[in-house]
Amino acid sequence: MRYVELRRHTDNDGDRLSEQGVADAEAIGRTGLHPPYAVFVSTGADRASEMLRILRRAAGQDELPITTEIGLRSTIEDRWRQAAKAAGKGASLEEIRAVDPDLVEHESRLLGAALQRVIEGLPDDGRALVVGHSPTNESAVSGLTGQTIAPLGKGDGVLVVEDGGRYGVHPL
Repeated sequence: MRYVELRRHTDNDGDRLSEQGVADAEAIGRTGLHPPYAVFVSTGADRASEMLRILRRAAGQDELPITTEIGLRSTIEDRWRQAAKAAGKGASLEEIRAVDPDLVEHESRLLGAALQRVIEGLPDDGRALVVGHSPTNESAVSGLTGQTIAPLGKGDGVLVVEDGGRYGVHPL
């Protein structure tokens, strides 16, 4: 079995965590982690990497580098923003799909493949901590597992478990 803790970054101001975002990430580090981790993975966005640095320090694993899986960050973020805005505040992936089905279908395949690469890079019983964004985290889970998850609030996440090529999703 292999495990991915997939989290949305905490509150941000542009591409940096806000003061509240830093405080919330530190709180997650005190109570919400499940180390040890084999890898820490960012989408490459500064806010995701910043949160990972906080969580890595809290896990006592500063010696591990933060790697980047750029496939977990959409190259068409503006289209996601437009579709999410049209679907309404806090929209689910299915509500966004109703607005732009081609976007969600195409991106779910790409993002799901990127999440699968992270999992395939883990050793048996290995665990990754991945920090990304919403709704692309939800889209990655859908693309990999076929399951639709509720929208992730800032700092929230899910546990993706691979067992013999089968995938499951569980709350953190």
